[in-house]
Amino acid sequence: MGTFDLPWIRKLAAAASLNDENRRKLYGYVVAAGYAVGRDEAASVLELPRSSVSFHLDRMVDDGLLQVEFRKSPGRSGPGSGRPSKLYCPVVDEIGVSFPERHYDLAGHIMAAALKRAGDGAPVAAALQEVAAAKGSELGRPDDFPGVLRDLGYQPVSDTSGGYRLLNCPFHRLSQDHREVVCAMNGAFLAGAARASGLSADVVVPVPDHGPGHCCARITSLNQDS
Repeated sequence: MGTFDLPWIRKLAAAASLNDENRRKLYGYVVAAGYAVGRDEAASVLELPRSSVSFHLDRMVDDGLLQVEFRKSPGRSGPGSGRPSKLYCPVVDEIGVSFPERHYDLAGHIMAAALKRAGDGAPVAAALQEVAAAKGSELGRPDDFPGVLRDLGYQPVSDTSGGYRLLNCPFHRLSQDHREVVCAMNGAFLAGAARASGLSADVVVPVPDHGPGHCCARITSLNQDS
C-alpha cells in the first residue's frame, strides 16, 4: 500500500503514535525484520518487558501502522504449542504527513509511468494524460465521487451550482513551477476518477484563476450518466 492510500487524518494518527521512544524502536524493528514478528521475539531483542511490547504493538495496530496475522510456530512444543501465534507486520514501510494533504508520491508514480510509455514511442503529453486517467479510474468508486475527492485531499466544498469547489491541490508545490503539465495531469486524473465513479468526465472543468493552494479544477455537478 502506498502512502497516498491513507487519508491524512490517519497519517497524523500514525505519526503521533511514534512519538513514544519505545514504540519507535518497536516499529523500526518490525519494519527492518522483513517478516511477521512476535511479541516474545521483539521483547527479547529490544530488552523490553513483554507486557510493554504487547501494549505498544497493539497500539500501533489501532493507529494503522501495523497489522496482525496468526500463524502456528513450527518450532514450538509443549502446552499451548498448537495455538497460532499473534504476529505483527507493517501496513506501510514509511509514514509521510503533510497538511494540507499532498500526494507527490502519486504524481511521481504517474509521471514515471508516462515517461516509460513515452519511451516506447507515445507522445509525452498524451502518455501523461492516458496514465493519469487510468490511475484516476483505479481510485474511483461507484456513486461516491465526493468521498474519493475527500480521501485524496482535494477538500471538496459544495457550491450553489450543485457541484464542488476543490479547496486544496494535492500537487501544490509541483504546480507552482510546472503548472501547465501538472494541471493537465490533474484534470485527466480527476476525469478518470469521475468516470469510474459513474459520472461523465465533462463534470471536471478547469478553473483559470483558482487561487493560492486551490485545485485547478472544479466539479460542475454529480448527475449520473444516462
